[in-house]
Amino acid sequence: MKNAVQRFGKFLSAMIMPNIGAFIAWGLITALFIADGWLPNENLAGLNGPMLNYLLPVLIAYQGGKLVGGDRGGIMGGIATIGVIVGAPDYPMLMGSMIMGPLAGFVIKKFDKAMEGRMPAGFEMLINNFSVGIFGMLMAILGYYAIGPLMSAILVVLSNGVAILVNNGLLPLAAIFIEPAKVLFLNNAINHGIFTPIGLEQAASAGRSIMYMLEANPGPGLGVLVAYWLFSKDRVTKDSAPGAIIIHFFGGIHEIYFPYILMNPVIIIAPILGNICAIFFYSITGAGLVSPASPGSIIAYMSMAPKGSTLITLIGVVIAAAVSFVVASPIVKMAGAKSLEDAQKKKDSMKAEAKGIAGTDAVSGADVSTADIRKIIFACDAGMGSSAMGATKFRNRIKSLNLGITVTNTSVDNVPGDADVVVCQHILKERAAKSAPQARLVTLDNFLQDPNLDALYAELAEHAAGGAAKPAEVQNEAPADEPVKEETSDVLLKEGVKTGLASVDKVSAIRAAGRLLCDLGYVDESYIDAMVAREELVTTYMGMGVAIPHGTSDAKETVKKTGIVVLQYPEGVDFGDEKAYLVIGIAGVGDEHLEVLGKVAASLEDADLLESLKKDADVDKIMKALG
Repeated sequence: MKNAVQRFGKFLSAMIMPNIGAFIAWGLITALFIADGWLPNENLAGLNGPMLNYLLPVLIAYQGGKLVGGDRGGIMGGIATIGVIVGAPDYPMLMGSMIMGPLAGFVIKKFDKAMEGRMPAGFEMLINNFSVGIFGMLMAILGYYAIGPLMSAILVVLSNGVAILVNNGLLPLAAIFIEPAKVLFLNNAINHGIFTPIGLEQAASAGRSIMYMLEANPGPGLGVLVAYWLFSKDRVTKDSAPGAIIIHFFGGIHEIYFPYILMNPVIIIAPILGNICAIFFYSITGAGLVSPASPGSIIAYMSMAPKGSTLITLIGVVIAAAVSFVVASPIVKMAGAKSLEDAQKKKDSMKAEAKGIAGTDAVSGADVSTADIRKIIFACDAGMGSSAMGATKFRNRIKSLNLGITVTNTSVDNVPGDADVVVCQHILKERAAKSAPQARLVTLDNFLQDPNLDALYAELAEHAAGGAAKPAEVQNEAPADEPVKEETSDVLLKEGVKTGLASVDKVSAIRAAGRLLCDLGYVDESYIDAMVAREELVTTYMGMGVAIPHGTSDAKETVKKTGIVVLQYPEGVDFGDEKAYLVIGIAGVGDEHLEVLGKVAASLEDADLLESLKKDADVDKIMKALG
């Protein structure tokens, strides 16, 4: 239950956080140019409404749709949310967009999955574009007639509920839940997933909202840190506190004070009481901010204060810090010399559980358990060659485990939102983490032969031995009711196979493959340089003596048609510390080349056949094995 709540909170936050810049822009325009702003300007104030009512909801919906359904899901989310906005004209539809965006992404993801292996060659673009247009239209209609009116009703209830809490002086009690939840690393989820949507509706009508002040106030954490600075008996903890104060108070990184609370959990009382007092003060003075303060630094917090409320906003921070300090000080004095280092380790462990960060270099990203793995994505720069072969080989490897796991491939920047594990090369780790924050990352040196891949297989095999088996799902193979093609048509031509070549350097081999692709009419000449650029980004050496050079993702537009060429170097070509004997140049449009790559992967399972393909000058044998 705890993990489910944390994952849900993280998902809500993931829709808001990338758009914080847009929120800040809207908040500054509001603070400066509305009639009661710092620099009233009727014309510029006209930006306020469109940004609040259209820009922010569409941005959030796009992000939510993209998290679930990739780029197509993002576009679907934006289209569908327009229906919600028009269907509920009286309220900013941020909460509506947080529902509609992921829902629209889910719809197009299901459609794409249903079409896998069934899309007629040459009709991919037509089907992809019209499917988004048609389903987007239908979702917009659903938003207009159902989601929009429903969210209007919910916002009325929530707004009235907040008003009741404020009018009856009960809102300060929210701090009892806010501060412990922050220490569990749900601060962003609470602030941006709950308070921000409610606050926007209030700010739209009143020009400010107290909801923005509940979690972001840096005062409660400041009081705790000052108490440790002045009264801690542990020298390391005492000396570290001033730096933590600067990072927390001026940098807005509230996580910095969480270990200080974890050292003495009872000290959580201090920020709770500090925030209760501050919220009570803000309630009775009618204070509020014009936009979310993110990060929660004193600079961001004060900059979002409306004209005439700067002093009141500052006093609330001082009250929170003072109360927190007074309560925390005797607790710190009475505590023993507890180690901040141990508390930091505890914090890192809790953060890993809350945000899904594992602690090894080979396996990182979200902490997805083996039992929860349903989709494994192999990702490379373009999603064209390396990842396709890696996915094919690993899919065949785990097929006998019968775990019902889907294994497929994509470009590293377009990992689907339902991926549980992403396998990529070390250099692409950061891009993979950004593209798929919900997934566990397995990084490796090459896709065919790597100890980290072996470890993943061993983990799955152990799970299969101890659990119930499920029918395996297969990607990139023909549907059961369609015969598998026996020929690769013009994807691999006999003229595209060159054997017995003299050894050259890596770049020359890549250029030779690119030149052959160009001469056979598969690509424009500029694709050759893109192949070299791709190799400079991350090696295309796959392992087991095979390299698969191909262009970067930006070069796909220079591909005329799908084609593969095979260059055999019996003495090998140096790819870093490894030698490639088969250099397979790839130019792919859609998934037409995957059949050949699947046969390459299958040939790797036969050690004798692979050795023959590396050394034997028989072109017909290579065509038979790969064609």
